[in-house]
Amino acid sequence: MSTMSETLDRLKALNDKLEAKLNQKKGQRSPRKEQPTIFDTSEVKSDQTETETSYKKVQPRLEKKASTDTSISKAELEEGATEESDVRRLTQILLHHLKINSRQEPVRAKNIERLAQLYLSLDIGKKAPDIRDLFIYKAMNISGIGLKEEDFGEIREGKYVQVIAITYEPDKNGKKKAKNISLGYFGKAESLDLGRKNQVIEFVLRWRYEKAFQNLEHYRHLLEKVRPRDSLF
Repeated sequence: MSTMSETLDRLKALNDKLEAKLNQKKGQRSPRKEQPTIFDTSEVKSDQTETETSYKKVQPRLEKKASTDTSISKAELEEGATEESDVRRLTQILLHHLKINSRQEPVRAKNIERLAQLYLSLDIGKKAPDIRDLFIYKAMNISGIGLKEEDFGEIREGKYVQVIAITYEPDKNGKKKAKNISLGYFGKAESLDLGRKNQVIEFVLRWRYEKAFQNLEHYRHLLEKVRPRDSLF
């Protein structure tokens, strides 16, 4: 895990250096005559050498796989393209449904895009075929995994992990009563893959993030009815 983290850090540092050099070259470019862009690679030589060495080690295996598994690779590419297209489609449906202008609210739009991606990855569509129905619920939680400050991300052994949506419906006496609806079942907490667990947590948090925006708009609308015109907001 530490090796992977160090590699990601090196790649990020390399990317930052290249972007800095690109920006520097753009700033120094003469308006009279275009000069060819030349990068000083001395600072990234060690990372480049390490990358090239790693590539040389796996290149024969990659070439062999490409020659024998062409149909599989093509199928995987087509599947990835289809999923990306589905994410874009679902994102546009939600943006329109929630009346979100992606230019005016880029952070909120990005959150919706990631929510759509997780909706597909976790197969939430099996229980909620219409993605717009996600926001008829009043709250969302996870069983089997802690989400409070003191136990965030901790699994509860012996419990089953589920994404639980909560709504309120009137009972026979007309009183509102909480109703739990399972949107996804992921097996025992102690057997859940770490990556899958993180996706489940992220899905619920991103839903709550969007719900927080909606609540904010609701209270702004109420304040608009009562606030004096010279108030700050």
